[in-house]
Amino acid sequence: MTKQKVILTGDRPTGRLHIGHYVGSLRNRVAIQNDGNYDKMFVFIADAQALTDNMDNPEKVRNNVIEVALDYLACGLDPSKVTLFIQSQIPELCELSFYFMDLVTVSRLQRNPTVKTEIQMRGFETSIPVGFFTYPISQAADITAFRATTVPVGEDQKPMLEQATEIVRRFNYIYGETLTEPEILLPSNAACLRLPGTDGKAKMSKSLGNCIYLADTADEVKKKIMSMYTDPTHVHVSDPGHLEGNTVFTYLDAFSRPEHFERYWPEYAGLDELKAHYTRGGLGDMKVKKFLNAILQEELGPIRERRREFSKDIPAVYDMLRKGCEEARAVAARTMDDVRRAMRINYFEDVALIEEQSKLFAENA
Repeated sequence: MTKQKVILTGDRPTGRLHIGHYVGSLRNRVAIQNDGNYDKMFVFIADAQALTDNMDNPEKVRNNVIEVALDYLACGLDPSKVTLFIQSQIPELCELSFYFMDLVTVSRLQRNPTVKTEIQMRGFETSIPVGFFTYPISQAADITAFRATTVPVGEDQKPMLEQATEIVRRFNYIYGETLTEPEILLPSNAACLRLPGTDGKAKMSKSLGNCIYLADTADEVKKKIMSMYTDPTHVHVSDPGHLEGNTVFTYLDAFSRPEHFERYWPEYAGLDELKAHYTRGGLGDMKVKKFLNAILQEELGPIRERRREFSKDIPAVYDMLRKGCEEARAVAARTMDDVRRAMRINYFEDVALIEEQSKLFAENA
């Protein structure tokens, strides 16, 4: 029997999703969904993981679950093709995480580059919440509970997937082939691996105020683009411009297509020609920003409109999530049956164990 191809991916509900999420994963998820090359696709809202560093502000997480769900639907994820669910509603994930904790050392978690970076970003130092510290273990449980064969993530999540693979291999070595080993799927467009903030900072972040959200109005999007960081040495139009670190061109790398030039700037055959003109001088930043604005408005307009329509019936969105949770839990429960059987902790179902011990005690009576 051919092994099913299963996709699993998700997001933390700490705020509305932005265009970094969109080009880094959301857009690709919709394409994967519509291609139909996978047997099953799970997309979840990681509220339990979000609580690991927001435990003192549960309303933030609680309120953003619906925001993320609306963003998912607005981008084109279809509940009839994809199972959308909420992480905390699948208790089997907690049980699996608990067993996985015995397979990972503290020193190994400390060496995880993603964990180290996130701890530094949040200023945890010696006050690291245990739940946050053990996130790679929780993520491994998320992946394996649904027997995911492929996990689409950004470049920064590679160490997490590597650790998940280590956990799977160690479990299977000890208990026999039980869990599915996942593979990573990275965006093919290098500019999409980690889209910078509008201020040129390496990471787009709500706390830094440098995001363009999928739910932003057309005016908000335009305002953010027009104030976007470019090349500080490009003072006059005649000055040669630099592309490296120029946020506007990074965004064009991620979003522009040949047809955009045909529609909005036919003076140029494509992005390479535009870049060449900018680097030799004679092209102002405002013209390039206006071009980027036209592209993003075209891309985000339909998303914004779909979000508005879905938000008119919030109970229906929650009902969709409830059904997704029921379906996801059924899958996770089947995996946990296999895990308990492999670990020999399925005591009440192990008829051979009960009979064997009954004979043993009868002989020694």
